[in-house]
Amino acid sequence: MKADRTPAARIPRLGLAPKLALVLTVAILPLGLISLYQTSSVIAERRAVSEAALLEQTQLASARSQELVRSAISAAEALASAAIVLKENTATCDTVFTETVRRNPDFVFAGFVNDELIVTCASNGDHRDLSGNTGVSSEFESQRFELSVLPQSFFDNAATLSVTTPVLSEGDYLGKVWIAIPIDIANASLETNIGQVELALFDSGGEVLATEHFGDDRRNLLPKDMALADLAAGGRQSFHGTNRVDEPRDYAVVPIVQGRVFALGSWSPQSNLRLFMGAEETIAIFFPVVMWLVALLVAYIGIHRLVIRHVRRLRHWMYLYSAGHGGLNNARLDNAPPEIEVVAQAFLSMTHRIARHEDRRRDDVDQISTLFREVHHRVKNNLQLISSMMNMQIRNASGNETKRVLRRVQDRVMALASIHRHLYMSRKLAQIEADSLLEDIIRQMIVVGPGKDGKDRIEFATAFDRITIDPEQSVPLTLLATEAAMNAVKYCGPDEDGRTWIDVALKRTDDTEITLSVVNSLALDEDGNPISADTEFDTTGLGSKLIESFASQLGGTLEVEQCADRYELHVTFTPMEVDAEEKSRLDEDLYFSRNADGL
Repeated sequence: MKADRTPAARIPRLGLAPKLALVLTVAILPLGLISLYQTSSVIAERRAVSEAALLEQTQLASARSQELVRSAISAAEALASAAIVLKENTATCDTVFTETVRRNPDFVFAGFVNDELIVTCASNGDHRDLSGNTGVSSEFESQRFELSVLPQSFFDNAATLSVTTPVLSEGDYLGKVWIAIPIDIANASLETNIGQVELALFDSGGEVLATEHFGDDRRNLLPKDMALADLAAGGRQSFHGTNRVDEPRDYAVVPIVQGRVFALGSWSPQSNLRLFMGAEETIAIFFPVVMWLVALLVAYIGIHRLVIRHVRRLRHWMYLYSAGHGGLNNARLDNAPPEIEVVAQAFLSMTHRIARHEDRRRDDVDQISTLFREVHHRVKNNLQLISSMMNMQIRNASGNETKRVLRRVQDRVMALASIHRHLYMSRKLAQIEADSLLEDIIRQMIVVGPGKDGKDRIEFATAFDRITIDPEQSVPLTLLATEAAMNAVKYCGPDEDGRTWIDVALKRTDDTEITLSVVNSLALDEDGNPISADTEFDTTGLGSKLIESFASQLGGTLEVEQCADRYELHVTFTPMEVDAEEKSRLDEDLYFSRNADGL
């Protein structure tokens, strides 16, 4: 015995549009990657250019400060060479240093401080001992170049930017040349005509030397969470950040004196100098994606107009044709490509050929149906003729038993005639309305039936559901109803109320079964007891055998029950009904999803 096989779930298949999107994605992918690479290269170059431009503008903005600091360093280095010669002649040394200050109005003081921290040469003639001044002594104890801001208490209560250069003679440290520049002049050198930049000078140790505005908030321009010493160690650079008041800024660091003094430029972010990705770069990065989407849209519109709409119209034609709708003679596609037009013409030609074949087949079926109806009509006429002949025999018969037997045979013949009459009158030969057939048979048999005593008349009641059965079941059902009705007429009698009645019903008990019921009242004897009908339904009676045989042909079950006042016969069977006509309207998408492999 083979095991049941459950059909595998059907894997959904992609339609034409998703497949087209997939193919276009694969086709455009190399172009998209190339575009991304080129775009990233252009953005990198643009950033490099923007960085160089920002650095260059910072360099130009700090040019005055650079000139000021370099002039001070140059003067200090020149005076350091002269100090070796002039340190023994104080008057001449003072004259040289005074002349240096006179020629450089940006300088406020020039002097020489020996290794004992005594000012031996001074442009202002102030030869003082600095060993006791802790504010400046540390600047001269170091034997290296220094650039620092001295407090206000040293030169007329004005802070200065001081440049100190060591003086060496054959490797021996002699002292330092000191050049002082007023801090106001240093700050003024940072002023520019560019309103979008703020400048500051700082040394390699991260100390701020000068700012454009010498106020309490002068350090707000510095980058937040970044040390100036780290920026000095990084050298020439640019970056984007926020200042100490959380404003976005573009920063640039350029060296004023290589490795010693640096200028910090804080710029407002500008579209042409930004160092981070903006709207243009974003558009450039996403341009391949936009190009892909546009290509998909254009391709879909094109494929929809050229292919998909025509295929859907063809599918609609096929659906209409499969659902039994005609009217495709004037069907046309709207400007379809030749390849699809050929398919449409082939389908329409096929439908025309099939329609012609269907017409011929319909004519053949009509002819056959006409012949069948004629056959049933002739059989019915012959059976009626036989019934008439039997009626003549009944009238000429002398014995009551002979008349009774002939009458029962005549009833069976008329039942068969009714079947053939319904067959040739039916609109469909493959279906018979069982309710109408039984109603006709019962009406013919016993419109009015006499009781046993010939005086009482029978009250007949029928209850038939509208039921359609196969012609193969119509014959045993009709004969079964005939036999049961004849037995009911024969054995029914007045009940305790004096009524003589027979009830015949054909009911659908559920979705799959039908029950034929024949119930009649029983005749009562003089003592009020029911007269038994066992004489007819015993094992040797012809009627009972016929009823059992007809019930067996129907494939049903026979139930017989005799009660105190009635006799009941029930036959339950399953009809072999013909399938209903296919619905005229179907779910088009469901139909094609189930039949896609066959289209």
